[in-house]
Amino acid sequence: LLNFSSPAWKVQSRDEWVTWDQATREKNLKYIINNSRFLILPWVKSKNLASWILGAIERRVQNDWSKRYGYRPVLMETFVDTTKFKGTCYQAANWSLLGVTQGRGKYDRFSEKKLSVKKLFVRRLEKNWKEVLVGV
Repeated sequence: LLNFSSPAWKVQSRDEWVTWDQATREKNLKYIINNSRFLILPWVKSKNLASWILGAIERRVQNDWSKRYGYRPVLMETFVDTTKFKGTCYQAANWSLLGVTQGRGKYDRFSEKKLSVKKLFVRRLEKNWKEVLVGV
């Protein structure tokens, strides 16, 4: 099971890595897609299946996204809950670990909720990803 969605609005480690300001982020955030769900049922046993699926998705997602939404994403992101998983399949599929979240969640505007810390992984889909996101 795979699901892709809009990216996180603000993530410190990603935003520092991309090096964009708020206005540029608001304008170009749509070029990042979030791998918001990835599930292989526990009884499915196949060596390297997860990284193989991630590679296949990487080769296909831009065309599918373009057909549906009219533009091609240049970067994928995902969050891995560190209390449950290590993110090994993302590392095996050559995703880059950018850092960890603060454990606040998308609805915590006032730093009141504490959620589990998540690792942030990204995967570049285009060589010119920085040019598309920042104009550099």
